[in-house]
Amino acid sequence: MSFTDLLAFKKSFSLAMKIYEISKSFPKEEKYSLTDQIRRSSRSVSANISEAYRKRQYPKHFCSKLSDSDAENSETLTWLMFALKCNYINSVLFDSLSAENLEVGKLINYMINNSSKFGVK
Repeated sequence: MSFTDLLAFKKSFSLAMKIYEISKSFPKEEKYSLTDQIRRSSRSVSANISEAYRKRQYPKHFCSKLSDSDAENSETLTWLMFALKCNYINSVLFDSLSAENLEVGKLINYMINNSSKFGVK
């Protein structure tokens, strides 16, 4: 099994790609602030999941990297909230993206709470 087979990875990667596409429409003045921040945090969710999977022989490292992933996922939600309040996205899109974000968070926490199911000893 590869980290790319993990549901949390697949869903977080998909969400990051949606955010990337949506953020293309953000104002140019946000290029080095909101646009950059939301893209980096959303991509970090998947990146930390992949790192955690490779460190699964070390239980504390596995959970630590997943905790980092969960934190990046929360940061992404915060940036989505800013995008909504700045009227860069509408409430329907925000609700959809935040629901996906919540699902990713639940999957990450499942991995943390059930680490032995992911090859952690």
